[in-house]
Amino acid sequence: MALTYITNGKIVLPDSVLCGKSLAFDSVSGKICGLVDEVPAGADVIDAGGNYVAPGLIDIHIHGYLGEDTSDAKPEGIKKMAYGVAKNGVTAFLPTTMTVSKDQIIAALNAVRSLKEESKTWGGAEIIGVHAEGPFINPSKKGAQAEENILKPDADFIIENADIITSVTLAPEMDEGHACIKKLAAESNVLVSMGHTDAKFEEAMSAAKDGVNHATHLFNAMSALAHRNPGVVGAALASDNVSVEVIADTFHINPGLYSIVAKVKGDKMVLITDCTRAGGMPDGEYDLGGQPIFLKGIECRLADGTIAGSVLKLNSAVKNVLDHTDLPVNEVFKMASLNPAKAIRCDNRIGSLEEGKDADIIIADENINIIRTIKKGTTIYEA
Repeated sequence: MALTYITNGKIVLPDSVLCGKSLAFDSVSGKICGLVDEVPAGADVIDAGGNYVAPGLIDIHIHGYLGEDTSDAKPEGIKKMAYGVAKNGVTAFLPTTMTVSKDQIIAALNAVRSLKEESKTWGGAEIIGVHAEGPFINPSKKGAQAEENILKPDADFIIENADIITSVTLAPEMDEGHACIKKLAAESNVLVSMGHTDAKFEEAMSAAKDGVNHATHLFNAMSALAHRNPGVVGAALASDNVSVEVIADTFHINPGLYSIVAKVKGDKMVLITDCTRAGGMPDGEYDLGGQPIFLKGIECRLADGTIAGSVLKLNSAVKNVLDHTDLPVNEVFKMASLNPAKAIRCDNRIGSLEEGKDADIIIADENINIIRTIKKGTTIYEA
């Protein structure tokens, strides 16, 4: 064992923030060894400088970054994304496709598939799998997705690619008798998420019973919460088994909702970026699924004004929730680490600073600027 100790930090655990102890990890096995009171003389030490020591962040919905997009199906572009988001504290992610042609989706799946094993040891965030956002959506709630590429839900296609598809977004009302949802629930471990959907409340509640366990970017591109028809939003909030994504950029939803969602959903609130290729880039014109998008500040839109993804960084999402709520620090960090890990069923390995888990660790200051990102015991970014 080659133990390294992170000292002088505020250690963010699932249920508390701990001071006065050190976090030990083995840089050879890449595993966390636990908390200690005393650091042996001559040991390898990282001084956290009084900053937060938190789990690596996990982004389960990110299309692109630094001019690259998953749907381009370019391995070098996806790798560039992985290295880029490491600077934002992300240690694991789901490159996310959208409603492009089926051939393009297959090419993107193959590109990500070709990188998955390598990503475990490269100097960027690890690829857990793909989030397929579409093409099985409702045209009336397509948002920035291209209508001509929308298809009927197809469980066989997803199952054939379940080695790389970790989650899929679909509109339950487009799935007759919920045949696709039921088959995926019975025959795969794929996380089925309702999104880009105009389902009524009862339809969405029924889908949650049949195998939907997640809601894609809550409030956006789904039937709204109203007192006589609570819609998909109401069903997502009401269903105990459904986790919900929140794009906490202060633009997609009013920041006043962060506390409300957190109180209702608890550890089933998941922060995502829904970032496009415009992320990390200057204002201007970019491309999303073959359509031009225009970036101005934090706003990404199609030419007709439709919101088209974001340029959010996941560490900024954590900061935004901290700024706009009185939620405890550990609860907010969980929204971008343990909660997404639970949603995609890999919390046995990542998502929290617990003994035996991967040493995916970040050091962040009070403003959640990333000072250091460690993946499996190796520093992959240092400010």
